[in-house]
Amino acid sequence: MFSLRKKRGATGIALLASSALLLAGCAATESSPSATSTESGASGSQDPVAISVLFDNGPTTVAFAEALVAAFEAEYPNIDVELELRPGGDEGDNIVKTKLATGTMNDVFGYNSGSLFQVLNADETLVDISNEAWAEKVIESFWPTVSTPNGKYGAPYGSAMGGGILYNKKVYADLGLSVPVTWDEFMANNAAVKAAGLVPVIQTYGDSWTAQLFVLSDYHNVVQEEPNFTEEYTNNIANYSNTPAAMRGFEYLEDLGKMGYYNSDFASALFTEGIAMLANGEGAHFPMLSAGISTVIEVVPEKINDVGFFAQPGRDAATNGLTVWMPSAAYIPNTTTGAKLDAAKLFQSFIVSDAGIQAMIDTNGQTGPFLTKDAPTAGELYPGYVDMFAYFEREGGTSPALEFVSAVKGPSLPQIVVAAGIGQYTAEEAAAVYDEDIKKQSQQLGLPGW
Repeated sequence: MFSLRKKRGATGIALLASSALLLAGCAATESSPSATSTESGASGSQDPVAISVLFDNGPTTVAFAEALVAAFEAEYPNIDVELELRPGGDEGDNIVKTKLATGTMNDVFGYNSGSLFQVLNADETLVDISNEAWAEKVIESFWPTVSTPNGKYGAPYGSAMGGGILYNKKVYADLGLSVPVTWDEFMANNAAVKAAGLVPVIQTYGDSWTAQLFVLSDYHNVVQEEPNFTEEYTNNIANYSNTPAAMRGFEYLEDLGKMGYYNSDFASALFTEGIAMLANGEGAHFPMLSAGISTVIEVVPEKINDVGFFAQPGRDAATNGLTVWMPSAAYIPNTTTGAKLDAAKLFQSFIVSDAGIQAMIDTNGQTGPFLTKDAPTAGELYPGYVDMFAYFEREGGTSPALEFVSAVKGPSLPQIVVAAGIGQYTAEEAAAVYDEDIKKQSQQLGLPGW
């Protein structure tokens, strides 16, 4: 069972998600390399071995990678780990693909989960870790983002982000409101907030990426109603305009606007202004990634304990759950063999061990759940982050965001949802326009079925 288990660790939260948006009990806990040989597949030999690991050069990744390597080498002094860094973005993607294609990939490498993982041709290029003992410790909802029908390939590193609603806990307490699990309950809360003279729902279309959340965060609810939606959407059978459950995100935007529930400057307000409005209690709700909590710390730090988080409500209380933006993963290429493969498996298992996760906490703090059962947590977490744990503790309480299980996505969604939010499109028109955007992008990418 996933649990919020307190262990030693950093109390500050330093990790801030990019606003671009789209935006184990295992080897490490033993004191001797030979003690972990049955789990990792390692021989337990004390002969020195050197491996190379590749991570991106983002500041938080570098800090974690350096701490991880140091902790691993202290645990396994016979294994020398060389850390290599690569750029992010398209340049980094090309480096990863080139290394795999030419057989020159490092012994372990960090890379995206989800749709970018799907282009790695994992069955032909990576080592299947399905039978590794540490894999049983990973939260089940992570596996679709690093798997094919033939195997599992990645060890998660970093904490998950949720897509849902940031809310002001003080406003809720003052008005006697409860966290909603259905859309009807959410709308009733909005009515009470408006009656109190506050803004029910904050929108910040001056930063267009923030307008996407009502659509993207509703994905868990979509697949509860339409379990085959992901496959049918990816294969150009189902789309937003012909699937009522998928269209609801656009309908929410339209309905809330018609009700007058947005802040008066919603068309031009900026993300940081929306965060300040929420934290100061001028508004009750802000549809956002949980990573927005980090911005509260920057903008209105004294109000951080007033900000909470809940999953986007759906139609059925019984199936309410969280849409999750999954962390990256560490993979082993199939060109890693022999003693290096044994060492690489130890390193991969170390990443999801208590010691590996603690190394991340100690360097970057914690902004959400780590995706292993009974993982350690920071000694202190802000309320909004703590709120996410309940969804991971419940069977079926989370689903990966659509972009983590399908390569199909239109690039113009921010502009389309802004147009829907300000009333230029009806929900039906916005869904149809987005379907056309998806079609064009999928054809340009040469995706099958489009």
